[in-house]
Amino acid sequence: MNRLFNRLFLVATMIVLLLFVALWQWLQLNHEFSRNQIQQSLHQELAEHMAHINPLLSQGITSDAALKEAFHDFMLLGPSFEIYTLDPDGKVIAYDAKEEKIKTHRVDTGIIKQFLAGKNLPILGTDPRSQQTKKIFSASKLVNAQGLHSGYLYVIIGGEDYDSWQALINAENQPKIWGATIGFWVIFALLLFVILLHYFTRPIHKLAQDLTNLKTLPITEKLTLPDRYRGSLEIAQLSEHINQLLQEIQQQQQQVKRQQQAKHDFLLHLSHDLKTPLTALLGYIDTWLILPEADRDQALIQYAANSGQTLQQLLAQLLELAALENGQIHAQLQQVELTELLNGIEQTFTPRAKKLGVILNFKHINATSILTDPQLMRRILNNLIDNALRYTPSGGEITILTQQDFSQGKNQQWLAVKDTGSGMHQHEVEALRQLSLSQTDTPQQHQRSFDNNQALPQLGVGLAIVRQLLGLLKCKIEVESQPGVGSEFKIELVMQS
Repeated sequence: MNRLFNRLFLVATMIVLLLFVALWQWLQLNHEFSRNQIQQSLHQELAEHMAHINPLLSQGITSDAALKEAFHDFMLLGPSFEIYTLDPDGKVIAYDAKEEKIKTHRVDTGIIKQFLAGKNLPILGTDPRSQQTKKIFSASKLVNAQGLHSGYLYVIIGGEDYDSWQALINAENQPKIWGATIGFWVIFALLLFVILLHYFTRPIHKLAQDLTNLKTLPITEKLTLPDRYRGSLEIAQLSEHINQLLQEIQQQQQQVKRQQQAKHDFLLHLSHDLKTPLTALLGYIDTWLILPEADRDQALIQYAANSGQTLQQLLAQLLELAALENGQIHAQLQQVELTELLNGIEQTFTPRAKKLGVILNFKHINATSILTDPQLMRRILNNLIDNALRYTPSGGEITILTQQDFSQGKNQQWLAVKDTGSGMHQHEVEALRQLSLSQTDTPQQHQRSFDNNQALPQLGVGLAIVRQLLGLLKCKIEVESQPGVGSEFKIELVMQS
């Protein structure tokens, strides 16, 4: 029953049946009304003529036995009439019928008075042979020789015999009438159903054609349905929803392409990052193996070990980046003392910085409490400082400090990581800026920052991790860098309220 065809067929059938029943009842009532009106109009003066031509009735006699013979003669001439005399109160006095056929011995004289007063026909009166049925009649007022009202002559038009013959004829003709009527209505229902089906399914047919045409178009083109479904509100709404879905599909397809291109570029960068320490590791080992035992230098093994550690670090970062992208890491914000967090980082990187000949300065650190996830913030700073150590030559300097910005009525606290390394190109700086999420951004604004049509340039694995972690912490970052001069990363701190 959920199919449109079945629903339309059921609705059309029910409507046709209801119309048929209503029309049939109306025709029956109208036919009966018209027939009664015609019959009563034709025989309106019948009782008066009968009373005039009969000597006894003309003298106002209502109860003489001789009247029965007159009634019998009248009914032979008109077998569809039943004749009665009534007293002034409507009591039945004389009639030509068996006693057991009379069911009611009193007739409503009020109806008779309406008839004599010339009210609109048809007027239905009491049928003495039935306690419930009302029939059309003719009536005449009887007046005796003294001029007094002695009763009424009351004639039922279409009496018991008429009803019997009418029922017999109806029983014979009714199947034919019903058969012809049902056949007509079946044909009418089929025509109505075809018209309704064509009307209701025309928008669906157009929609199906348009969707078929869209299948032949490449997904790179702008896919949309034409606005021509005004015949049906539901189909028009459906076409609008389909257009919205098509736009979302195209946007997602474009985003998937950008992501695929970004992953491809990232894999190229990653393969280069992995290939460098792996090549060095294998080179040092091969050199150590081909040298005579007396000439083998332990420094080669140390260089190989360093390359292995670098490779291990890259693999660990790669796994961390995958966990971030899969949503397996969540931020747990809490109150953290900034000085304690930086003291731990200083202890971690100071030995390495001395070994590389790089000056590591933690200065102007304000003792303040911030709202952050200490683990995630430590990873961000570890990656930034590690990245600075790798690109800062011996004799260079890395500075970690806090800054405050009171310009334009602001009161912002920043944590900066500055180095004098090789710096970054402008497109890499823009990539990190666009992928950072500020503290005041909504998720919708953040999503739009990723929906630009141009694929963003790839960053290193460490900065890619920084990018993801900043998004979790909802921290804003500002980057200033020049190739050959150095870089500065400034992270806005969320203060504990």
